[in-house]
Amino acid sequence: VSEKLLSDFEKGRLLGTIADSKQGLATADNNRFVRLWTEVSITAIEFSCPDCGSSARCDAKWFPYNKGGEFRKWYGNNDFVVNWENDGIEIRNFTDGKGYLRSRPQNTQYYFKQRFSWSLISSSVAAFRYKPVGHIFDVAGMSCFSQEYLLYLLALCNSKVVMEILSIIAPTINYQCGDIANIPVIIPESEIKKTVEKITDSNISISRSDWDSFETSWDFKRHPLVRGAATVAEAYAAWAAECETRFSQLKANEEELNRIFIDIYGLQDELTPEVEDKDVTVRRADLGRDIRSLISYAVGCMFGRYSLDVEGLAYAGGRWD
Repeated sequence: VSEKLLSDFEKGRLLGTIADSKQGLATADNNRFVRLWTEVSITAIEFSCPDCGSSARCDAKWFPYNKGGEFRKWYGNNDFVVNWENDGIEIRNFTDGKGYLRSRPQNTQYYFKQRFSWSLISSSVAAFRYKPVGHIFDVAGMSCFSQEYLLYLLALCNSKVVMEILSIIAPTINYQCGDIANIPVIIPESEIKKTVEKITDSNISISRSDWDSFETSWDFKRHPLVRGAATVAEAYAAWAAECETRFSQLKANEEELNRIFIDIYGLQDELTPEVEDKDVTVRRADLGRDIRSLISYAVGCMFGRYSLDVEGLAYAGGRWD
């Protein structure tokens, strides 16, 4: 380890002293308590519950459940829901034949709060994602909470500086809460911090727009190839240009954040800000995939799940109108 990086540990404050990194719910039986959000009636899901008290008072059975997931930065991997009906009464009382509690609903005071999250196991590079209010998190979708520094810490953790630090303090494919808590954080002057937060907001927005373009998102509105174009070929060309713009902007933003953090940590002689295309986690257009998804959307329209005159879901459970 270079002298400069060692000095960063001396100058910085450990992340765990300015933010809380936590493990979440262990249901002990995901087959029983967890579903993909598309498997249950949309009317039985509450997507924006603010806290456990509210979950006990509402009529919903299912709530968004953060389980980690694939390599994706900034926003996404919102796939699952968990049965937390009546403040999780069934999970909280899930015992074995001898009466011993099997589940582990830990750190419940953090459930539903906004945070950033990462997957316990990563192939190489860790990826950190923003989660808005409304999610419960599990042991593989570990999370970090901070009122003042959330966006700044999210940007830092997605930078090449932290990848270098993690290669030293967590040289495996597992990233535990304690590893993230041991990252040295150097807080710059307020103007630089504001710049970092502004770019991070942009990255979240870009990644969210990408995620919501496909019907696997619960915030999906309309298929991107259903637009004011004379032919599917024209619609696809416009969509491909939109994807390329999004990809290029996110890559440029990530490289700018890398430059900022390399300067803050004084690692100009050790790191470069460039980001490889494979590490940019928004999708470029893909003719085969996107036409298949258009056919899927068309079938959804035929069955009433979608309607061309209504954004989002027209019918996905509940009483048929």
